[in-house]
Amino acid sequence: MTQGTGGYVAGIDYTHGYYRELGPLHAAMALAHAGVPMPSVATACELGFGQGLSTNIHAAASTVAWHGTDFNPAQAGYAAQLAQAAGSNAQLADQSFAEYCVRTDLPDFDFIAVHGVWSWVSPANRALLLDFVHRKLKPGGVLYMSYNCQPGWAPMVPLRNLLSGYIDRTTAPGAGLERRIDAALDFADKLLATRPAYLAAYPHVADMLAGLRNHDHRYLAHEFFNADWQPVDFAEQAATLAAAGLAYACPAHHLDQLDPLNLTAPQRALLAQLPDPVQRQGVRDVMLNQSFRRDYWINTAAGECQLSPAQHEAVMRSQRVVLVMPRADVDLTVRTGAFEIALKQDMYAPLLDALQDHQARTVAELERLVPMRGGLRQLFEAVFILCGMGVLAPAQAPDAAASASAASRRLNLALFERARGCGEIQHMASALVGGGLAMPRIPQLFLLAQAHGLHGASAWSDFAGPLLAAQNVPLHKDGKPLATAGEYQAEVLRKAGIFERHYLPMYQALGITDTDTP
Repeated sequence: MTQGTGGYVAGIDYTHGYYRELGPLHAAMALAHAGVPMPSVATACELGFGQGLSTNIHAAASTVAWHGTDFNPAQAGYAAQLAQAAGSNAQLADQSFAEYCVRTDLPDFDFIAVHGVWSWVSPANRALLLDFVHRKLKPGGVLYMSYNCQPGWAPMVPLRNLLSGYIDRTTAPGAGLERRIDAALDFADKLLATRPAYLAAYPHVADMLAGLRNHDHRYLAHEFFNADWQPVDFAEQAATLAAAGLAYACPAHHLDQLDPLNLTAPQRALLAQLPDPVQRQGVRDVMLNQSFRRDYWINTAAGECQLSPAQHEAVMRSQRVVLVMPRADVDLTVRTGAFEIALKQDMYAPLLDALQDHQARTVAELERLVPMRGGLRQLFEAVFILCGMGVLAPAQAPDAAASASAASRRLNLALFERARGCGEIQHMASALVGGGLAMPRIPQLFLLAQAHGLHGASAWSDFAGPLLAAQNVPLHKDGKPLATAGEYQAEVLRKAGIFERHYLPMYQALGITDTDTP
């Protein structure tokens, strides 16, 4: 199954996901909150970009020169087609790490992303990646890395190895990977039905295995059925990256930085007694039973990795943000793995009202418009939480947004065209935020109709409704499936009306689309 691919699964393409943590603007805000300096990013690289959606969105929606590779020729070919459609000049290769990481024609990078790769490749490939980062990440540059970790995955390791071994030793290669995965899951069910002692010791493993049935085969293939699957603990990861001159900066997911949203008071009190950041993160992982980490790391060759108080305040005030959903849609409830917390209306409502026109503003501007009792740090914390929730997004400078406008819209038009046949891609490029924003398939079709000269809700529904109906795309109203063609078309028209009134102006303000026809 993995022969000739360095142990990585082949024969089934990966999903078309977008990951905002791979964006330099997202990283800059995370580091700003942590008080860590972020370099100006002119060059960036993603190693193992999968379908390349994140790389293409970040390349089209910014002025950053992106590079990257993925060993799968089909995936790399698709990513290169998107780059060509956008005219972003992203340099995307279909080389293995062994080929790509020794190239002498690549620039040094301000930002390198390794998402969904480290835990799933061989020790030899991890060594190649580490050496590449050590040589090619500039002093002060930022590495984003995600990886499976201990302790959350620890109980699953023996069963994952059994599943992978069952596929390799028991199923027929000619049966097709999806059927072989199903056979392995069926075997796991039979194993659990025997009530093994392992299940008594780790009862939640049954739920973990049952949950696998809810995932796409593509996800399962790439997550669990590579030759290599290596969850690591944080101290081990920190030691490995320290050998390449990297120091831990902060979590990449904004809300993960905020302990009051994730930990109990006794847990926070214990962590406060631990001065060592590596030890603190390891203990925190145990508290949360962490199974997946998304982290930013800094090349320490530049020296000091902390902003002075004055520098920190200046960085916070210069941060630009924009509201990326209709004001009426905002739910002021923060949901993390452990808690559900209602944010204070009297604090957050005025802040959202100041941003409801979907124009980017700096924190310094908001400081004047919406002064808070706790001053700058309380305001920045509120903005940071809303960004972590996906209500706000970091925004780039006006000149950068203007420079990226044409490429991002060209990329979006190519993605809208893809929406004719499928709904796999759920994010579009926004020049204002320098990255991607979520958008379901039906609004994509409305914008495709708009781009081809069809204006207004009626015209959009006439375009999208028959296309969706012909593909048997289910629609529901009040939780019930629509039974007749008339009900179906009426629901598409209703959605088009809502889109016209509430979403189109927002998407235009965010630089995702305009009113021009091609």
